[in-house]
Amino acid sequence: MILCVVDDLLFSVKISTAAKALGVEVYFERNADKVVPRVREKAPTLVIFDLNSTKLRPMDAIGAMKADAGLRAIPTLGYVSHVQTETINLARQAGVDQVLARSAFVEQLGGILTRA
Repeated sequence: MILCVVDDLLFSVKISTAAKALGVEVYFERNADKVVPRVREKAPTLVIFDLNSTKLRPMDAIGAMKADAGLRAIPTLGYVSHVQTETINLARQAGVDQVLARSAFVEQLGGILTRA
């Protein structure tokens, strides 16, 4: 199961549609305060973050996951506009495992979902 911390409707639909076509189970968390508890509850094989979301506070969630010995091994992937170098750097400092440009994320989505 893949946990998606995404509140952008366009990307939610893209992820849901691809997952359904591939037979991959995805779950969306749209409440910032529930991200880390949901990771503990669901034990996902991957957590995908929209790094542009201000509502979901992805840097806080990534930092909390990577600071928790029981969660730090869960892979994290974030996507962001390729021109937002400061956001990319903040995500890496928080401990995200992989950062992709939004366009690369969309192009690689099928592979990302099936590898997780």
